[in-house]
Amino acid sequence: MREKIGQILKRTAGISDDDINDALNIQRSEGHARRIGEILMASVITESQLLGALSEQLDIPLVAEEEFPDNIPLENISFDFLRANNILPIDLQAGELKIVVSDPTETTAVEAISASYGFRVKLHLAAKDAIGRRLDEMYESHGAVMQRIFDDVEKEEEPGIEGEGEVDQLRDLAQDKGIIQLVNVLVEKAVNERASDIHVEPEERFVKVRYRIDGIMYERESLPIRMQPAITSRIKLLSNMNIAERRLPQDGRIKGKYAERDIDVRVSTIPTVYGESIVMRILDRSSAFISLEGIGFDRELLNIYEELIKKPYGMILITGPTGSGKTTTLYASLDKINSTEKKIITIEEPVEYLMNGINQINVKPKIGLTFANGLRHIVRQDPDVIMVGEVRDLETANISIHAALTGHLLFSTLHTNDAPGAITRLMDMGVENYLVSSTLIGVMAQRLVRRICDDCKVSYDIDKDVKEALGLKVDNVFKGEGCESCSHTGYRGRIGIFEILTINDTIRELIMKEATVRELKEKAVAMGMRTLRQDGVEKIEKGLTTVDEVLRVTQVEL
Repeated sequence: MREKIGQILKRTAGISDDDINDALNIQRSEGHARRIGEILMASVITESQLLGALSEQLDIPLVAEEEFPDNIPLENISFDFLRANNILPIDLQAGELKIVVSDPTETTAVEAISASYGFRVKLHLAAKDAIGRRLDEMYESHGAVMQRIFDDVEKEEEPGIEGEGEVDQLRDLAQDKGIIQLVNVLVEKAVNERASDIHVEPEERFVKVRYRIDGIMYERESLPIRMQPAITSRIKLLSNMNIAERRLPQDGRIKGKYAERDIDVRVSTIPTVYGESIVMRILDRSSAFISLEGIGFDRELLNIYEELIKKPYGMILITGPTGSGKTTTLYASLDKINSTEKKIITIEEPVEYLMNGINQINVKPKIGLTFANGLRHIVRQDPDVIMVGEVRDLETANISIHAALTGHLLFSTLHTNDAPGAITRLMDMGVENYLVSSTLIGVMAQRLVRRICDDCKVSYDIDKDVKEALGLKVDNVFKGEGCESCSHTGYRGRIGIFEILTINDTIRELIMKEATVRELKEKAVAMGMRTLRQDGVEKIEKGLTTVDEVLRVTQVEL
């Protein structure tokens, strides 16, 4: 049987039977409006003594104020709700939400949170003033600005604009202080969370804001649809787009300082049923680009790749889907061979990182500066190394091939699933097989897999069937359980997996015979090429990534 609070306080706080009887009399006279502990705290005990007694009686742990987190581990929860009920969510792991309260007998608000989010709730105790102070600090912090703006908009009775609206009205909305603050917070929050893209997507009743973090989409905000015209106008104004044009796609760019860093944002809009959908690609110019070792090359792959990039001439292609890190690899490659003895020129869309000692050109199709046109003029600049952002058409492919033929080392990218596929893609474009055979010296396919978070990394036994299917040589592999450091995803950051095809005499003979992708791949594997899946398996065995991640990005090999 649970010991009464009065008896615990007699032992722990030294109160007397008279104190308890006096409190009971007061409680009866007030019609049981207050609990015994509350009455005793007003006269003979402190709040900490009462909390200690409640902790013992209800078996609820105490939490010190210095142990409170800086951020709440729940999305879109109202600060007004937390303040009104004096509760503070402090941790979320494996479906269990820890909440600090000052009165564990008031369960209505806690049950509401549990029902809304579907988590198991574990209560902790702390002083009422301590909870209130931390909530106030959070409310005034950068992370709470979004919530204040959201709450303010919810209190408005009139929407920002009805129907199509006029240009002047849209411009006024875009310059509203609250909207300026909102858009700034969206970008700053994305930068702080290491997001590569912000997606602002209007729906029937809400504007959804999603971030792509480590290649995966996460929903972050759900704003009232009335905010859509103002948000869209603000972003378009910042990126020098036509505010009045809502029927056609537009592209623009924002440069600014967000979260104390110099950020370049590429903006794309496209009309949808409920309004303009916006994608904002974040490029952090202040961050240093990653080295080849940092991208994920092990020593064996690095030796093969460095031998390719140090050749005096020929074409090297990096292949993979959008967002697979091809541009990062190109920059790391150029950095590896950059020296005062070499003239290096790049033509890109856009220039993502500024590199010392390298001439970088931005493609500008509107004025005729395309990859093909720019490449023609680059060759006349007497370069040693050329980097072309992407081979998109036959014209660019032919000029690139001829540049490689005339004594230049040329890097570029293609969208193919694997390394052998780049060879057939060039020929499908219309490049003659003898030109491909004589100029191409290497192709590297790559994908990005998410790294296991080091702070919550655990090992587990791999299923026998999975082990055999992947060819794993170990019984134990790793995964992340999810923690505050990785936003409870189990992953933090990404690493590359690679497939390098060196073009030797055997592969050249197959190219001249116009061999299929399968024939090229089978021969390359027989000659020792490590496939994307095999490189992924090695990174699983080293504890860098998970089985699920490698299967996700290499399912084309299934």
